[in-house]
Amino acid sequence: MSEDLSQLIECYRRMILIRRFEEKVDELFAAGELRGTSHLSVGQEACAVGAVVALCPEDLVTSNHRGHGHFLAKGGDPKRIMAELFGKEPGYSRGWGGTQHMACFKIGFLGSNGITGGGIPIATGAALSCKLHRNGRVVLCFLGEGATNQGTFHESLNMAAIWRLPVIYLCENNLYAMSTRITDACLVENLADRAAAYGLPGQTIEGNDFFAVREAVATAAHRARSGEGPTLLEAKTYRQLGHSRGDLRIYRSRDEEQTWKHRDPIPRLGQRLIELGALTDAQDALICEQAARLVDDAVLFARSAPLAPTEELTSGKRCSP
Repeated sequence: MSEDLSQLIECYRRMILIRRFEEKVDELFAAGELRGTSHLSVGQEACAVGAVVALCPEDLVTSNHRGHGHFLAKGGDPKRIMAELFGKEPGYSRGWGGTQHMACFKIGFLGSNGITGGGIPIATGAALSCKLHRNGRVVLCFLGEGATNQGTFHESLNMAAIWRLPVIYLCENNLYAMSTRITDACLVENLADRAAAYGLPGQTIEGNDFFAVREAVATAAHRARSGEGPTLLEAKTYRQLGHSRGDLRIYRSRDEEQTWKHRDPIPRLGQRLIELGALTDAQDALICEQAARLVDDAVLFARSAPLAPTEELTSGKRCSP
């Protein structure tokens, strides 16, 4: 298959933007400039970008607590996302939702979710709506491996299978639910095998391989759009940072982390682009510089943005995602 090299370069840009954005967020929390907590997806960028690029622009996406990358991959504005983290009015939830509760219906991002497994029934309901309206849309549901032990996971997959709903459940298996290794919580070697219990296809893929993710999601999307129903995909990946702010990662070794860093999805895609003749070292450096500038601009925007008016705090007024 011939590759659209310009699209690949854009995907590479998007992955680097996600990485720089989240590294900056980590810095801001460490400096005390951002408050609360945050869940970063450094190391998982191929899942977000590879999956979203396989969709049509009008398709829908639901996310989880680790959702910055998913939002940016779907076309979210880094300035507005950063403003939300700062609690400022131009944020996607006017500063009220914070890192775990942002949405933008205009671009088909139905929201991140602070409840483990909370986005799964939302995606299933959205897929039911798509089927009833016959609009040809597909819903992509990002979830973590910890969510596969929630009741919402099993109930939703069963319903989606019975009604042949156009939904793709993409489990980003980064091996740890907080500090609990998946092998201590589930004896199934490949979580995608759970799909068989509901009569739908399941596939385990290399989550750090952009091309593997893109191909698997594209196949599942075609199946869903053709009326054949849902698919469960398991993308095996790794979060390079802790579960959340303040996690010292005492439950895993530095050797394990180093092993996974050698499988980092960004240099992996970059090397492939070099092999295809689509990227030079100079171009790579420029892409990284541009991503850093975009993130710095987002921080400046968020710092100078206004807070929502205090008189609206108890008014019940809502944002319009």
